[in-house]
Amino acid sequence: MLEPQHRLRSTALFSRTVKRGKKKGSRTVVVHVYLGNARAEAHAASQGGALPEAATAGPRVGLVVSKAVGNAVTRHRVSRLVRHCAAYCIGSRPAPSEFRDCEPLEIPVGASIVIRALPASAHATTEELLKDVHSCIRRALN
Repeated sequence: MLEPQHRLRSTALFSRTVKRGKKKGSRTVVVHVYLGNARAEAHAASQGGALPEAATAGPRVGLVVSKAVGNAVTRHRVSRLVRHCAAYCIGSRPAPSEFRDCEPLEIPVGASIVIRALPASAHATTEELLKDVHSCIRRALN
């Protein structure tokens, strides 16, 4: 589960992240990463300005799981899996021992990430989802 400070809840931030962020995809997910907030907050910090509390909380993650993925039970299962994968990738929670090859990524504070699950994610294993989410976020950050 993502901690409250890591959840992306604002419709405006969702839209901005999807429209202006870098997009990378795989078989199971599409990831949008927007660093605009992080850059503005880093500039404010370098000028000696205080950052708002929400800006110091770390990256924010939002999920999109449409009806194309499956019925309600399937969508909720996929949402839970993707949410846990995102938490491992941003370092919010430690990864289980079998997923140690996916180290937490260096994501700037204030970055926004939107993960959209594709229909193939309904049949993917947790390991496949974790590898796809991790690689897409890593590629979008580079």
